[in-house]
Amino acid sequence: MRILHVIADIDPAHGGPQSGVIRLAAAQAAQGAEVVVASYSPAEVATAAAADVPNASRVAFAALRPESGSGRFTASAAAADLRPLIGEADFLHLHGVWEPVLLRAARLANRANVAHCITLHGMLDPWSLSQKRLKKVIALRLGFRRMLNRTDFIHTLNDDERSLIAPLGLTADTCTIPNGISLAEVDGLAIRGGFRARFPALGDAPYILFLSRLHPKKGLDILAQAFALLLARRGDVHLVVAGPDAGAEAELRAAIDRTGIGASTHITGPLYGAAKFEALADAACFCLPSRQEGFSIAITEALASATPVVISDQCHFPEVAAIGAGHVVPLSPDAVCDGLDELLSDPERAAEMGRNGRRLVEERLTWDSIARQTLRAYGSYLRRPGSAPTAVLSARRRYRRR
Repeated sequence: MRILHVIADIDPAHGGPQSGVIRLAAAQAAQGAEVVVASYSPAEVATAAAADVPNASRVAFAALRPESGSGRFTASAAAADLRPLIGEADFLHLHGVWEPVLLRAARLANRANVAHCITLHGMLDPWSLSQKRLKKVIALRLGFRRMLNRTDFIHTLNDDERSLIAPLGLTADTCTIPNGISLAEVDGLAIRGGFRARFPALGDAPYILFLSRLHPKKGLDILAQAFALLLARRGDVHLVVAGPDAGAEAELRAAIDRTGIGASTHITGPLYGAAKFEALADAACFCLPSRQEGFSIAITEALASATPVVISDQCHFPEVAAIGAGHVVPLSPDAVCDGLDELLSDPERAAEMGRNGRRLVEERLTWDSIARQTLRAYGSYLRRPGSAPTAVLSARRRYRRR
């Protein structure tokens, strides 16, 4: 099967979807598919993003030419590059919603009778739609709703996401498949003691790790307040905040000053590769009090590292509570503090939670498993040259009954 993934950019510094696309593509290629990832990212970004990703050498990366002028709204330059790539593909997988390049790719696929799906990555849930709401309402009316309705299926990352988009009344099929992780990446890098050696100021005290973009939706203001409450209960804990600034670092530093937690808080900047997994391995717990997540790669990495987690219910990861891999709490400083305090108060139980999370990943969330599921989903919608629309509808009905 020849698969084309299209995403606006693939720089992992811009978020989890970028990291996930590369790993999904690599896992699909490892199972025999011919896979191309097309984005506006130049070759050097693709090379850096794919470094050390298992099987990424089997994936071809296509750099779409940059847009200028009105092309920023029409993706006219990218269209010239996408047309032959889509014509050669059996299946097109689009990632995201609001980028003109995705709208153009979807239209090209429909004209070429190439089956395709769209992964939303949480971009249509209520919190996301409330951001720049008027622009998104207009965009839906000007073509993006039609794009979503005409896709063969909408790929949601969890059941919550599927429920949250229901009020939009979209008519395309939906298929829920989570993100995954490569255990080979984790196991070779999640070495205990490495992070403390890099940051000796931590000493032997337990630390809570936030590892994600420093973006307003990630709840860093809530985390700062929760940690201040926690320090009032116990003084033997630190907070490590790791990730690239995405608009919230200045606010976080102001919150640290207001709450007086600076002596116990460490902002490291982004961590990649060994440094990232060493930070997870040494952490007493991982905390992500997000206002919205599609399916967090960072949470999955923590679980794979056998690190217990405290996350908000807006992360849409109910499996954490269901299997006892940590605490899922309401989005408030008090609730986050209580979850952290309970976990830190019982190290043996916390270690058991870490083992439960690792088992969840091994059984359900490896990229190998996710790749098989996506390839089966693609196969249920494949079109043939000259096929009638009724054939596609029949394939849809067959897939829904599975």
